[in-house]
Amino acid sequence: MLAECIYLLESVYELEAARAVELMRAAISLPAIVTLDPELLLRALEAHETDGLDFAEAYLVAHAEVTGVGEILSFDRSIDRVGSVTRREP
Repeated sequence: MLAECIYLLESVYELEAARAVELMRAAISLPAIVTLDPELLLRALEAHETDGLDFAEAYLVAHAEVTGVGEILSFDRSIDRVGSVTRREP
């Protein structure tokens, strides 16, 4: 759902990534919103904003970091911008 919100805010409402991320950080912090792993989502938002990754790739990066896997199979070279994980082509 977070990915959908980011997509809508940036593409339909034409918000800058920084503003979309700010709004989603605020939403995650609301008591009425329950997430399984807020730290993972916050890291994904950070990677989306600072590394310029699409949110889906940013989520993969955050998940690889949190789980300690450290490696992602992907054709998307934008992941190479993140030094904490290694991208390998499938």
